[in-house]
This record gives sequence, structure tokens and C-alpha cells, in this order.
Amino acid sequence: MITNRPKISGSRVLVTGGAGFIGSHLVDRLLKDGAIEVVVIDNLFTGDEDNLKDALSTGLVTLYRDDAELATSLEYIFVNHKIDSVFNCATKALNYSFLNPANAFSTNVNVVLNLLELQRRGLFKTLCHFSTSEVYGSAVYEPMDEAHPKNPTTTYAAGKAAADHAVESYVKMFDLDAFIVRPFNNYGPRQNYKGYLAGIIPITAWRILSNIAPELHGAGTQSRDFIYVHDTVDAVVKLYDVMPKGESVNISTDNQISIKDLLLKICAEMQYSGDVVNKPERKSDVLCHNASNEKVNQMIDYSLTDFEQGLRETLEWYKNNIKGLV
Repeated sequence: MITNRPKISGSRVLVTGGAGFIGSHLVDRLLKDGAIEVVVIDNLFTGDEDNLKDALSTGLVTLYRDDAELATSLEYIFVNHKIDSVFNCATKALNYSFLNPANAFSTNVNVVLNLLELQRRGLFKTLCHFSTSEVYGSAVYEPMDEAHPKNPTTTYAAGKAAADHAVESYVKMFDLDAFIVRPFNNYGPRQNYKGYLAGIIPITAWRILSNIAPELHGAGTQSRDFIYVHDTVDAVVKLYDVMPKGESVNISTDNQISIKDLLLKICAEMQYSGDVVNKPERKSDVLCHNASNEKVNQMIDYSLTDFEQGLRETLEWYKNNIKGLV
């Protein structure tokens, strides 16, 4: 237990990217765990105010529709709110790096540098920074532990890797209380299903519900380690109490599934028996992700949702929430 870290219960917390997929679920959990104020900054690039509907109704959440890349926007928040801890979920979708590679990189770097500079000035105590499994690139060895080399294959991942190094170096230089959580491929309710930036599960659900054939890029043999978003958030709030500053930890399932097999599971669950359109494989697509959870299992009581159950609940959410289609 880290004794000098502010407890979540009774604290005031900032969540960057808090209207997004993981961020909004984290906001819900922070409120459940007793945070007395949660401030959210989100430019709604892929986030959605609807994701915070229940949280905003509590009266304990303030949403700033603004950009954490702008140092002045964050300054304004810290002038007007006494923040104890920050959870940095702000990012832009991996696919965005194929459209605007420079901005995908700079977003990941600039947000964390802005936060670290504010922390260095003493404006908040603790930073929990969200990294990504993409920093590892394709597996050099399996399972991939926290010592696995960083070998990013996209500018999104390169920006995330640079942000990780920034956190680690600020901790060494200025003795800041900051640590890194590294979720693997999250899925679950509220994940963006709209357009090019959507992930494989929500976009496939959207296509089926819209009577559009699902798509498979390449042979579909590339594998991912999918973790239910509620399990990620549960792990993060437990890790908050015990993670040593400067360290990182994987959050995953010790499991993997090929994209082709995943697509077949979604089709079966949604009772779709039509065509699947084969598309060219994407350049720089990571081939394999299979993580080691040895560290996280040693640190917390780590619980995981069965993938079949989580996928079923996720697809049910899309059936009920994709507007105007069903």
C-alpha cells in the first residue's frame, strides 16, 4: 500500500479523455468508490457526452469540452479546481495515425508533457498514465511481460512509447508520483462504432445491424489479447493503491484470439450468416499480442470476465444503443 498517495474516496480527480470508452467507465467507477468531484476534459474526438449521462446526473462531475493538448486549457482547470490525482486517458484512435500520423503522435506526447509539468509545479499529487500494448509492437517473445522491448509500428504507438518514457524520466528527475498502466485490447459497451476510427468489435456489430457485410483485413491470422473494459477499470483502481511510482504494469487476459475467429464469434452471436468482405491487410498491423499478467496478479486481486460472456454483453449493448438502425 502506498501510504502518501491520496485515496480515491474523498478526493477530487481529473480524467483526461473522460468522455471516451475507457475514460467514461473509469469516471463511473471513481464515483462509485467515493470521489467527491470528478473533472473531465475531452475534445469529443471519439468520446461522446452520452457516455457520461449517468455520471453527470450525480452533480459531482464537471465536463470541459476542451483539449488537453492545450496547456492553457489544463491551466484553467487547475485554477478552478483543487485536483488531487489525474488519470490520463486522452488519446486519438490507432487508426487515426494512418490519416494524420504527426498529430496522432503529438497528441500522445503533448498531453502527458502538459500534465507532468503541472505535476512538477505541485498542482496535483498523483498521475496514473494510460499506455497501450501497441508500444510493444509484434511479440518478440511470449507471453509479453513489462520488460518486453518497445518496438512501435505506428506513430500512434510511437507517441505512446514516447509518453511512457516521459513519465519514467520525470519520475527519475523530479521524484514525481506517477505510474503507468498498460491495457491490452479493450472491448465493451460505449466503444466507438462510428466510421474509420472504430475498433473491430463495434464496427462489425454496426455493419451487421446496418445490413452491411463485415470486413476482414488480410487473412485474419493476426491475434489480439482482448480484455473487458470493466476488468481494466477494476484493475486500475486497485493498482492505484499499490503501484510504485515510475513502474508500469500490463492489464490483459493471458489469452489471445485471431481476428478471423473473433469475426466468426461476432457473426454467430448476432446470427449473421451472410458474406464477409476480404480487404487487403493493413500495413504496420501488429501480428501477435499475448501478454504476461504475472506482475498484476502479484499486486492485486485480479478478476477477469469470461470472453464469451463479455462479448455477449457488449453486442447486446450495441443492439440496444446503435441509434436508428434497429
